[in-house]
Amino acid sequence: MLSILIPTYDFTCYSLVADLHQQAETLGIPYEIIVAEDGSRSQVDIIANHKIEELSHCHHHIRKENIGLASTRNELVTIAQYEWILIIDSDAVVEKLDFLRTYIQAIGKAEVVVGGLYHQKENLDPHKSLRFRYEKKADLHRNATERNQHPYSRLSCFNIMLHKDLFKQVQFDKDCKDYGYEDALFGVELEKRGISILHIDNALLHNGLDTNETFLRKSETALRTLKSLNGRMEGHSYVENTYKKLCRWHLAWMVRLFYHLMGGIMRSNLYSRNPSLLCFYLYKLCYYATL
Repeated sequence: MLSILIPTYDFTCYSLVADLHQQAETLGIPYEIIVAEDGSRSQVDIIANHKIEELSHCHHHIRKENIGLASTRNELVTIAQYEWILIIDSDAVVEKLDFLRTYIQAIGKAEVVVGGLYHQKENLDPHKSLRFRYEKKADLHRNATERNQHPYSRLSCFNIMLHKDLFKQVQFDKDCKDYGYEDALFGVELEKRGISILHIDNALLHNGLDTNETFLRKSETALRTLKSLNGRMEGHSYVENTYKKLCRWHLAWMVRLFYHLMGGIMRSNLYSRNPSLLCFYLYKLCYYATL
């Protein structure tokens, strides 16, 4: 029936697994929950996660080498024993008591079913204000109705169910070894093949907000990933599309110059307790232009 797959890296997700385990037991369905450590360095998290083995139908795999989120997801699918695959990021929190039941009821309605994500109403840590503001703005458009209007471009694999046979046609791209764009590229490949997607309101709480410095560093890594894809995201990335327009208008040099002159000032704003999202979007464009 259902294989629940959770890749993780330096994060304790025992509570997530315990909640999912309880719901699956209540439903009485054939299931398994597999957590895979993708080269985690934190022994504290690895030891905490290993308690998962004490729960029935739950397994904890430890990979010493870090191969990236995309490849870890692919590996998990290959060892999954059931036909329906539910992939969940490890920094998720289950707040809906009928979370798994809602997914079970959606089986057969599409080849891919996407539940969505949301964030807490308030942020009590000013050092995480940039990621919080970015995500809360995105949350305004994460309801199922809006996601279904653009089912492929709004794809997030934070919380997604799909049929195992689908992986015979398309997998998560192994070229996405570092942070960023594995979900977006997966959506592009699904669209190319005409694979049906249904977005439903079955969201999980995202509980893994980064500090401003970490989020900016991850954003830079994601942009380097985008650059390394050599146009495979063409037409699907706002940053890349905007940069190409600047090149056609012979203005890319101005953006690079602006970054060299103002990059430090922009970073200071983004590291602050009151970062500007407009500054963040401009910084990403300028950084991409320097690559």
